[in-house]
Amino acid sequence: MVAMNDSTEVRLITLDPAHFHAALVQKEMLAGVARRCAIFAPLGPDLRQHLQRIEGFNARPVNPTSWEIDVHCTPQAVERMCAERPGNVVVIAGRNRGKIGKIAAALEAGLNVLADKPWIIDSADLPALEAALDLAGRKGLVAYDMMTERYEISTILQKELVQAPAVFGETVPGSQAEPGVTMESVHHIMKTVAGVPGLRPAFFFDVGEQGEGLADVGTHLVDLVPWTLFPGQAIRGPQEIEITGVRRWPTVIGAEQFQRVTGLAGFPDELAPWVSGDRLDYFCNTQVSYQIRGVHVRLDVLWNWESPAGGDTHHATYRGTRSRIEVRQGEKEDYRPEVYVAPNGSRNRGEVAAALRDHIARLRGAYPGLGCEDMGDELRVSIPDGYRVGHEAHFAQVLAQFLKYLKSPAAMPAWERPNMLAKYYVSASG
Repeated sequence: MVAMNDSTEVRLITLDPAHFHAALVQKEMLAGVARRCAIFAPLGPDLRQHLQRIEGFNARPVNPTSWEIDVHCTPQAVERMCAERPGNVVVIAGRNRGKIGKIAAALEAGLNVLADKPWIIDSADLPALEAALDLAGRKGLVAYDMMTERYEISTILQKELVQAPAVFGETVPGSQAEPGVTMESVHHIMKTVAGVPGLRPAFFFDVGEQGEGLADVGTHLVDLVPWTLFPGQAIRGPQEIEITGVRRWPTVIGAEQFQRVTGLAGFPDELAPWVSGDRLDYFCNTQVSYQIRGVHVRLDVLWNWESPAGGDTHHATYRGTRSRIEVRQGEKEDYRPEVYVAPNGSRNRGEVAAALRDHIARLRGAYPGLGCEDMGDELRVSIPDGYRVGHEAHFAQVLAQFLKYLKSPAAMPAWERPNMLAKYYVSASG
């Protein structure tokens, strides 16, 4: 693979932004990234909203950015971008169906790619994903997806503790009825920020365009399982993964609710297959069960209409022979993810507690200020506020990692490619 020279400035191109994640990549200025960037997109609300977000970053009073943007308004955004190539890194976040085609076109044009999840939503596109990754390898380019949850402090600490035998023991394989790993992620369709409803585009509700719950946000959950259980190891898709059960169900959205969340007077034609009278059946809820190297996993990806407290929730449990390691993010935690260690019974509670304190003491070398709280039947890792940077800040962390791979493509771990294929095997097939 050919590395970019240290003196080569990274020049960003944003392609057809239709999701706020495209803007979050540019929330902070990073060394080595040119302030002048380009956008190729059709003229419309997606482009206007993206520019407003970048303008907001430039205009904020604290640590403002200084982006300069060349805007190319064109319905032939992909073709124009590939022909003109005013940069060397393409950022893609937006509509999911067809995203893999845009990624492949950018790679074919010699451009590195940083793309939001999901890259595919249909198992029929798995060969196209594999071909795109192979193309990047042949051309010495970096193609990377935005797995922001790997940078969340609670998931980092959960991974550390699962890999601590004195605390966790060995992974309990479990069964389909009682899995060794369970995760539940609950998002909310209607969100209010500072008293103002957050509007969503109509295509957000088109599962043919955006995929169902597992295919989209569920990609993060699928990614975290091998990342936590088998760090640094390549997973061979269908050879080491068996999907054992899937079910789906809709969140019902009434006509008045739809108008409130989109600003539209009625259901557009593209949603007709899921509309019955004054209701939309939004098939955004998925439960998938599978085995990975013999460990039973169950993932629940859910979208409710609205949270009374306004917060999304996340719950992840890894069962070990000595303890359960859990991340909980609910009302009790004030919607902040917290890490708990629950020893298996009272006999080994003292040993697990001592081992946890020893391990936390070692982790303080990398994460000063970590602590351990006795909560009775379980223990909680106390996490200093300084590590709780929030979801939006993770995009700058992803970009920083991506920039390291640009300077040295050979530094990208060998497991990333097979595990990306394995991840989309689960999320797209499920």
